[in-house]
Amino acid sequence: MPKQIKSLAVLGAGQMGGGIAQIAAQAGIDVTVYDTWAEGIDRCKALRAKLWSRAVEKGKMTQDDASTAGARIHYTQDLEAVAGADWVVEAVVEDMAVKADLFGRLAKMFTDDSVVLATNTSSISITEIATTAGAAAHRVVGMHFFNPVPVMKLVEVIKGLQTSDDVVARTFALAERLGKTPLKANDRAGFVSNRVLMPMINEAFYALMEGVAEPEAIDGIMMLGCAHPMGPLRLADFIGLDTCVNIMNVLADGLNNDRYRACPLLKQYVAAGRLGDKTKLGVYDYNK
Repeated sequence: MPKQIKSLAVLGAGQMGGGIAQIAAQAGIDVTVYDTWAEGIDRCKALRAKLWSRAVEKGKMTQDDASTAGARIHYTQDLEAVAGADWVVEAVVEDMAVKADLFGRLAKMFTDDSVVLATNTSSISITEIATTAGAAAHRVVGMHFFNPVPVMKLVEVIKGLQTSDDVVARTFALAERLGKTPLKANDRAGFVSNRVLMPMINEAFYALMEGVAEPEAIDGIMMLGCAHPMGPLRLADFIGLDTCVNIMNVLADGLNNDRYRACPLLKQYVAAGRLGDKTKLGVYDYNK
């Protein structure tokens, strides 16, 4: 009988980590959110309070349920404080060096074979991340949530070469408990979602760079003509243009094909510090 998940450690208090913590708390799981950045923790707390308040106002949940869920989330800047968790979800920056250091530390902290070490990476090899966990490699799995986490239904579950079948099955079960639909992908660069999505976004930047159309027209055509809820350039701003470049680099290296390299205009925006929503300036100007 698989161990019942009563406590969850979320590493990273950003958009993804905060969203994962929110849905876990709403599902009755105690959550400890770890981040080294105090301001990031404060922002995460404030956003959770805002979203729950809005949900109460719209009648989507009661005030008691919102208060109870909020009380289930705890925050810390000390990694050792998450040591008693039943399950770990890493949601830090999309940087292999950072993840390697973190999973090496987690493997030493969580020696109980029942504790799964999941990563929310959107493109980096699960197999490569797992190798940094040593003897715990079979407990490392990809658990890729989508932004905004409380709204998006999918969890892409990725099995590394070392990941046990039991861990995959348990990841499916936890995703379903969180109200998500898990779908399995194999460990290839970008998995399924970004393998398909990022080249489309990249091509939209080529269309912009080559003067095929203005940003509003490119996005409008994809929304009205292809029924996309958000245009590719607007979506890139939402994701973060730096993140898009990083994922394109992972695709190009992982698939050994330079056709996946980021468009020069996309890289130029990033070099100029125009990262999208996070800087209020990307393809579009959000200061207006």
